[in-house]
Amino acid sequence: MSRIGKQPVVVPAGVEMSVDGNTVTIKGPRGVLEQSFSKRITVRQEGTEILIERLDDSAQARADHGLYRTLINNMVTGVSAGFTKSLEIVGVGYRATKKGDDIELLLGYSHPVLVKAEDGISFDVPAPTSIKVHGIDKQKVGQVAANIRKWRSPEPYKGKGIRYEGERIRRKLGKAAGK
Repeated sequence: MSRIGKQPVVVPAGVEMSVDGNTVTIKGPRGVLEQSFSKRITVRQEGTEILIERLDDSAQARADHGLYRTLINNMVTGVSAGFTKSLEIVGVGYRATKKGDDIELLLGYSHPVLVKAEDGISFDVPAPTSIKVHGIDKQKVGQVAANIRKWRSPEPYKGKGIRYEGERIRRKLGKAAGK
């Protein structure tokens, strides 16, 4: 039995769940999320808990058991509290500014980079060297943050670039180390 899959998902107050065939819909104060799941898995609600069970003991069903429990837990967390990914900008002249719903990045290119906010994603720029990506879908928040980071990944010699908050960059010594 999957150690993660057998744990029930606790539903906080204000969050509703409905199952329609192989689709779970979670509604909360921040929005609505929908996820289809495998036919090897059953999802049901008992009181304030969501239980995820597998129908057989095949390898794929065992893998899906923990996966769908985690996806449903992320959906419940997203519609109730939301997700945030923080990015730091390191480098002389590198900065971010908010332009309406989008952000504009100055990253040493000859032109500014405009990053558009996708559906369900919002940006916050508390400082010129800090970006916060907010949303209810954990996967989408992480993907948008990764796409922003891709514009100028941290380099190993000076550490300049866009990094996740708290990320450690392995530094190389450079030419002076060879002498």
